[in-house]
Amino acid sequence: MKGHSGSQKRFKKTATGKLMHKATGRRHNFAAKSIRRKRALRGNRVISPADKRRLSLLTIYL
Repeated sequence: MKGHSGSQKRFKKTATGKLMHKATGRRHNFAAKSIRRKRALRGNRVISPADKRRLSLLTIYL
């Protein structure tokens, strides 16, 4: 069974089995974003439970 190679590069699985992704909105237009907003966008986020089943099929080899 094939997984999705693009998804496997963008997501990672924690030791407890949760899927993590990078925060969105960190590519451009930093002058328009506040310091507080940019600080909140640092780090990784946990995938919502609604998307977990679909992404677990795409990232079967993580």
